[in-house]
Amino acid sequence: MTGAGRGIGKRLSIGFAQNGARLGLLARSRAELDLTYLEIEHQGGNSIRIRADVTDYEQVAAAVDRYRVQYGPPHIVVCAAAMQGPIGPFLSNAPGAWKETIDTNLLGVVNVCRAVLPHMVERRSGKIIVLAGGGAANARPNFSAYAASKAAVVRLIETLSEEVRDHNIQLNCMSPGGTYTSMTDEVLLAGELAGWKEAEEADEVRHTGGVAPDKQIQLALFLASEQSNHITGKLIHVNDDWKKLKTSNAHSEIYTLRRVTRV
Repeated sequence: MTGAGRGIGKRLSIGFAQNGARLGLLARSRAELDLTYLEIEHQGGNSIRIRADVTDYEQVAAAVDRYRVQYGPPHIVVCAAAMQGPIGPFLSNAPGAWKETIDTNLLGVVNVCRAVLPHMVERRSGKIIVLAGGGAANARPNFSAYAASKAAVVRLIETLSEEVRDHNIQLNCMSPGGTYTSMTDEVLLAGELAGWKEAEEADEVRHTGGVAPDKQIQLALFLASEQSNHITGKLIHVNDDWKKLKTSNAHSEIYTLRRVTRV
């Protein structure tokens, strides 16, 4: 689990641990990793902490090797590490901030996939779940770096899913919906730079908490289970009627970057 130290990555880590998963917790912050680890340990779960930066392939590969020594080859990988990036009109964004967002949100996923897929191909089994946030399927003014990175991630996963389909490996994107994280605070602090619509939505999420963690965990667990072996290369939102997919295949164009949800 990348991005396991905070936000949705932390919530999913705890949810997976409660369902018996043996976790490798990856994040850049040792302090945040320690907190996630302690919560899992307190509940009787199994995990190891691995400090790693997803933008550095060598660190990611070393983290995968450490997990293999402890628990064996990874069967399920969840990519939750991401950053909001610059907020405001594109022309006001610093090029360096834009690049950092792409490096983290897109190339971070590339590095993880490159590190784990050879082991999954060798074993002929595996699941990769990538979080795709707002902007992946629709325009998101004032969040151009984040939106572009998430749309690119979706197309990456769609493409890789076709390349490894015959190896019994499924890759999917999960859109977790609006939920309270540190990114919510970043939007609120940005004020007018974020735009009135984004600010209103962030304020509502701050007061309501947004999408319940249990809904996010249940979708992630489904995508990680054998029940979803027939589902790959899809972009599924937590509010979609995804439970229908347990017993049926999705049309080739449904739940893709085009976000066609009805045939």
